[in-house]
Amino acid sequence: MSTTLAIAHTEAPAPALAPRERETLRHIAAGRTYFQTARHMGLSTHTVDAYLRRIRAKLNITNTAELTRVAIALGL
Repeated sequence: MSTTLAIAHTEAPAPALAPRERETLRHIAAGRTYFQTARHMGLSTHTVDAYLRRIRAKLNITNTAELTRVAIALGL
């Protein structure tokens, strides 16, 4: 499945997210805390934070609201 998403104010497609990044994004967009996400995925909260920092860097976004918008756009 191709991950193509126009980022706000640009025409460039978003870089593809790794499967664990997509899963992390899905949990956060569903309203789970870092702790809940980490527990569900069998990770540490530091790893969840690292995944979200990586996602934000790839997609050039800075806040959770925008992460949620991206998750919805991706159908997560």
